[in-house]
Amino acid sequence: MNTKRDEQWRVDLRAKIKAKDRTNLERVHMPELDPEYRSHIRNEEVNLGLTPEQAMAEAQRCLDCANPTCMEGCPVGIQIPDFIKQIETGNFLEAAKVLKLTSALPAVCGRVCPQERQCEERCIHLKMKKDAVAIGYLERFAADYERESGQISVPETAARNGIKIAVVGSGPAGLAFAGDMAKYGYEVHVFEALHEIGGVLKYGIPEFRLPNKIVDVEIENLKAMGVIFTNNCIIGKTIAIQELEENGYQGIFVASGAGLPRFMNIKGENLVGIMSSNEYLTRVNLMDAANPDSDTPVYKGKKVAVIGGGNTAMDSVRTARRLGAEKAMIVYRRSEEEMPARVEEVKHAKEEGIEFLTLHNPLEYIGDANGRVTHMILQEMELGEPDASGRRSPVEIPGKTKTVEVDEVIVSVGVSPNPLIKQSVPELEITKWGTLVVNQDTMQSVSIPIIFAGGDIVRGGATVILAMGDGRRAAKAMDEWIKSKG
Repeated sequence: MNTKRDEQWRVDLRAKIKAKDRTNLERVHMPELDPEYRSHIRNEEVNLGLTPEQAMAEAQRCLDCANPTCMEGCPVGIQIPDFIKQIETGNFLEAAKVLKLTSALPAVCGRVCPQERQCEERCIHLKMKKDAVAIGYLERFAADYERESGQISVPETAARNGIKIAVVGSGPAGLAFAGDMAKYGYEVHVFEALHEIGGVLKYGIPEFRLPNKIVDVEIENLKAMGVIFTNNCIIGKTIAIQELEENGYQGIFVASGAGLPRFMNIKGENLVGIMSSNEYLTRVNLMDAANPDSDTPVYKGKKVAVIGGGNTAMDSVRTARRLGAEKAMIVYRRSEEEMPARVEEVKHAKEEGIEFLTLHNPLEYIGDANGRVTHMILQEMELGEPDASGRRSPVEIPGKTKTVEVDEVIVSVGVSPNPLIKQSVPELEITKWGTLVVNQDTMQSVSIPIIFAGGDIVRGGATVILAMGDGRRAAKAMDEWIKSKG
């Protein structure tokens, strides 16, 4: 535990406001853009952040527990009470420094991590039937305050040890890994297949939820730590994995994500106007496809259905709304309670006029003479017994279907890892789902020791913070592995 927890200032702070009084304080509410306004504006962030006064007030709610259970829910091990107490005393820049001890992307995590299912879910306030401390809001505040102040701190790094490490992919797992390895003193090279650094943070998450400028600042911080980035470089094609080893890289971390979309293989799915959420969001977020002068303009449907109930589905349907959809629908085979999307994202979607067709599943798509989708046939569902994940399984209601008019369908029912790495290194052991097989404690490949991996290439689909946790765990293990070779 951080020795700061024993300093006198913490004792004085606890005495200033008693625990009972802290528990009676109400949780702050995040200011937001007006729903009607924001539903037509693609590049303005919905959540507006806390003011210093709001942040200090919320920080007062933290009880500074002797055994902070909130930290048990954080995959990257942020010293949560430490940074919150710094906010309470007005030491905002110090709070940001505490965050950077363990997190390479605090401004990102403060926006997109499902804190309500992780750190905040373990908050002691919940046991007292109170709202959890808004840890995510406070994390975002500290990171934003530092950035806006212009006094951006760069984490300390050990002296360079002369050892080169390669990172395949610049998404959250790769960036978290790169940050920790730079702190250990390694020469870290990150290779990104696309033309912009950031991976899914850039191509998969719209700017109304995570502005690109926020990601860019986090990346610049990693560059200041010595991390070297190369874009437009496809490992497995531009450079083979074996070439990296031949070129002197003593460790390789594969964080190439899961960018291969899944479809449902139903009749009519190949009609014009039906695409994956990966393609849709990548084209809009990274290729300026909403611009009619773009080389790859995206079709702007007026009656758009998005199939799925995760955060990517919410991002897609809310993007469609912003691109002019008069009717934008979520079609999900379970009930709203079973949706994996964050509660906040569902709330924002509803406020923006998104229609929810829960307990419905596509059976077939119908097109016109030109091969463009015009309708979808939906099977009505009901919930049966829980499946392996604990969610109740959807069951068809025999004979109950409905036909809905659409002119664009975006399929968001999951992704699979790109097979390029496996094709490049046939010896790599993979699962039947195409994910890499690693030791879950060390993230080291079970078949090729020089390769470690994390994020979606291992999990098949995960949150930003879980991917970052993989990256941190892999960095620690790789450092120990390299040192053990002597």
